Amino acid sequence: MVAQHRHSRAGAASEARREREVDVVAHTHSHSPSGSDASARQALTRALILTGTFALVEAAGGWLAGSLALLSDAGHMFTDTAALGLALFAQWIARRPPSRRASYGYAVAGGAVLAIAFVGLVVNLTSAWMLARAGASLNARSALLHVLSDLLGSVAAIIAGAVIVFTGWTPIDPILSLAVSLLILRTTWRLLAQSAGVLMEGVPAHLSYEEIGRALARVPGIAAIHDLHVWHMTSDRAALSAHVLIREPSEWPQTLAAAQRLLAERFGIDHVTLQPDWHTPAPGKRVIPVTPVSTEDKPHLH
Repeated sequence: MVAQHRHSRAGAASEARREREVDVVAHTHSHSPSGSDASARQALTRALILTGTFALVEAAGGWLAGSLALLSDAGHMFTDTAALGLALFAQWIARRPPSRRASYGYAVAGGAVLAIAFVGLVVNLTSAWMLARAGASLNARSALLHVLSDLLGSVAAIIAGAVIVFTGWTPIDPILSLAVSLLILRTTWRLLAQSAGVLMEGVPAHLSYEEIGRALARVPGIAAIHDLHVWHMTSDRAALSAHVLIREPSEWPQTLAAAQRLLAERFGIDHVTLQPDWHTPAPGKRVIPVTPVSTEDKPHLH
């Protein structure tokens, strides 16, 4: 009898627990995923597959071709793939139904995500500050542009999220996205134009071809300049070559030193090739003759 009584009490307790569990489940709110969530999930999945596939193809091509540029870009693409994977994983977590441990579901984990976003913002700010001090080379500036694009994206996401949370005004998201895209496009276009100038070995934008020619023609001992060429060696270094018609061959070493000093100090050109000529250039050559100058413009021989 005692055993039967204990068994009945245990059965009643178990039944009561099941009823409480059913009651808890019955009172939890189940939110089915919206169409926008499904669309975002599909877009993330497609982007993940596309980016990951291209990263693999690029890595294989870089390995077969022995190209470090392709391999490094493949590594970059893999980091983008990882970021897309994390975004897809976060969305999967947010879609999990409520439970006894998380009665409001898992979408409220956005608070932790927002905190991490602020940490990422600080990291991007630090990286941008370091790259801004790295110099004016195209390589450093392209890296800075990449960090700034991430930085602007983080700022726009934080601002848009705050506006939507406090006001519910959702158009702020596409508006800020468009503004950031236009800003990045403008900066990228300028960087591409300068890169094209380097690849085409054009005259650096901060240098004047005519001014350099006139300054060289004013160096004591030089009668005229022809076949003058100024071009990019790298994004932040220029080179120069020219034929120099000199007055007195015996003074050429002093004349050369004065010309090199002028180009280095006034124009920042330290890779100079000057060929001395003792005869008048052939007809059709573009000659820059000597022009009168003030004493301030004349280089001094020491």
